[in-house]
Amino acid sequence: MIKDLFSQVKDQIEKARKTVVGSADMIKLVAVSKQQPDDKITEALATGHRLFGENRVQEATMRWQARKNEFTDLTLHLIGPLQSNKVSDAVALFDVIETIDRPKIAVALAKEMAKQDKYLPCFIQVNTGDEPQKSGISPQETLSFVNHCQSELGLNIIGLMCIPPQSEEPAMHFALLKKLAKQAGLPHLSMGMSADFEQAIAFGADYVRVGSALFGERLPRINNDDA
Repeated sequence: MIKDLFSQVKDQIEKARKTVVGSADMIKLVAVSKQQPDDKITEALATGHRLFGENRVQEATMRWQARKNEFTDLTLHLIGPLQSNKVSDAVALFDVIETIDRPKIAVALAKEMAKQDKYLPCFIQVNTGDEPQKSGISPQETLSFVNHCQSELGLNIIGLMCIPPQSEEPAMHFALLKKLAKQAGLPHLSMGMSADFEQAIAFGADYVRVGSALFGERLPRINNDDA
């Protein structure tokens, strides 16, 4: 079943890509594996897919540390909020950080990457809806924050990422993120999830983060410890 779902989503991605003039040669599918049982992860790996996204550092470490030794071509993206006390573990485990969402975390990541001599590609998370309950840099502050991260902290910022408000049409948020990335001179956009990744591709996404369409609904979380 997992094999069929991966094949279906990848076909949808390719069809969407072909409709976009000047689209990226390859749209990268970040398979969101958070809270998924081991058997589904094993099935996903058996399809040959090697790019996965996780929300929580401790959970990802438990799931992927041994597998990273087994699958040397595995790529892991952190796609959830990062706590300061997890920065060291995150830099050690992940290959890409998609959620630089505030100055404090940017500084902590810059220091830790220098300490580990591991300069990961990063995305800035933009709060395109200016939602008070959601992480991310305000659109109005994005360009100055990108410059701060690049020029003053030396972070390898490669793109922008967003999670549009559930109550609003995502298209205007995708369009805004694309505009900001162009103004900042950043080549990559991480946007679009299971319900709207085809629309995100139409607006220039070259990374889409898809979970339930690949794995089915997630199991309920047993506890809320950052893991």
